[in-house]
Amino acid sequence: MKNEKIENTEQKPDVIAGRNPVSEAVRSNRPIDKILVARGEKSGAIVGILAKARDKKIPVKEVDRTKLDYVSGGATHQGIVAFAAAKDYSTVEDILEYAESRGEAPFVVVLDEVEDPHNLGAIIRTAECAGVHGIIIPKRRSAGLSYTVAKASAGAIEYMRVARVTNIAVTLDELKEKGVWVYGADMDGTDYDKCDFSGACAIVIGNEGKGISRLVREKCDVIVSLPMKGQINSLNASVAAGILMYKAMDFKLKVEN
Repeated sequence: MKNEKIENTEQKPDVIAGRNPVSEAVRSNRPIDKILVARGEKSGAIVGILAKARDKKIPVKEVDRTKLDYVSGGATHQGIVAFAAAKDYSTVEDILEYAESRGEAPFVVVLDEVEDPHNLGAIIRTAECAGVHGIIIPKRRSAGLSYTVAKASAGAIEYMRVARVTNIAVTLDELKEKGVWVYGADMDGTDYDKCDFSGACAIVIGNEGKGISRLVREKCDVIVSLPMKGQINSLNASVAAGILMYKAMDFKLKVEN
């Protein structure tokens, strides 16, 4: 019990607790994944911080103070906590320009509300190894580039461009306008072994429990499925992403050779 208590009061490196620290982080344009504020908090200082955060489109969520006590590890949070990103975010344009600079067709992974930071870290690690040019995630209801994600990526976060967008469905439309073919991983689709990933492609991976959302599914050009022979009908998000990324990489290597 003693060790458990010590672990719970250890503040994580990506947590910024307290009004002045959070205010300075927002003011200095430090990359912030989200801000948690105590439910019903009305103090002038916090209202000012939240106004600046919303101007910069930083997600803000109201939570109980017990949640803030836990995530801040016992530090004095004064009703507000921010989660800093371990690395600056890129833009979708950055990702496409990087592909162009390499003389390669864009190879992108799009994550539709993948919330587990370990899954995101594992996907980043595999994506870097498979030659993916960048990953796109939504600003809300998604894991961000936290310390946990950085650790799970085993250093790959330093080499992978990750863009955050307001609306995944709209972003898919924009990618399609640029000639990117969108493959959504879901049940009841085309066997992945029969799909041609050789051109510009984006692989969409859905939420760990719900899969890809209805609207995002409708935006996909092809729904791709992995064969299942066991009693469980779905794979872990990072495992499914890894299989599809390497299948796409195989196609691209054959085209290059």
